[in-house]
Amino acid sequence: MDLKESDILGADIGRHWYYRSKARAIAQTLAGFEAQRILDVGAGSGFFSRYLLAHTGAREAWCVDISYEADSDRCEAGKAVYYRRAVEQLDADLVLLMDVLEHVDDDRGLLRDYAAKVPAGSRFLITVPAFQWLWSGHDVFLEHRRRYTLGQLESVVSDAGLRVIGGHYYFGAVLPLAAMLRLVQRLRGPQPPSSQLTRHGSLSNSLLSGVCRVELPFMCRNRVGGLSVFCLAEK
Repeated sequence: MDLKESDILGADIGRHWYYRSKARAIAQTLAGFEAQRILDVGAGSGFFSRYLLAHTGAREAWCVDISYEADSDRCEAGKAVYYRRAVEQLDADLVLLMDVLEHVDDDRGLLRDYAAKVPAGSRFLITVPAFQWLWSGHDVFLEHRRRYTLGQLESVVSDAGLRVIGGHYYFGAVLPLAAMLRLVQRLRGPQPPSSQLTRHGSLSNSLLSGVCRVELPFMCRNRVGGLSVFCLAEK
């Protein structure tokens, strides 16, 4: 999760349709798996691991991000959240990499590194932005290296030595709208890099959240398209 985006939304992040919908999709993807200790890599504010602490039986979360100025300890729903600049070995049974791999040159190497830090049987839930043809100034602003197809992400995960359990796209319902906006931007000519994430009023947040919620029951069978790629894997 990018700290630049959490800085834009501030306290409104939990109400924003994109983050609310993605948190629900994460919980849906993990349905039936009861994680106890979460390792959240490139966690930023730790929004997604804190969501899982508040809505599941997970007991604690370790949020790791080199952007933190110092290590700190906090609580979410009465459960411990440890913010760290780095970790060595950790007995975590769930590793989150929420929109992290697209930021690094060696995505396979980063996955191998964190796979070596956790025990066998640990689950990995990975999300990345979908489709290089959706590339825009938003990606430049967030310092992305690339976007992925589902097949490309699954290949990266397998090459890193993890077993792919399943993969799918999400935000398929809003993909046509995003594609149209990208086309309009390109017709306007070059624009300075900037985030396309904006705050929404209660009506638009409710409408977009509702559209994405309809998609949830069918999400895990969507191998066609969406704005995000999800992959669930195991060490």
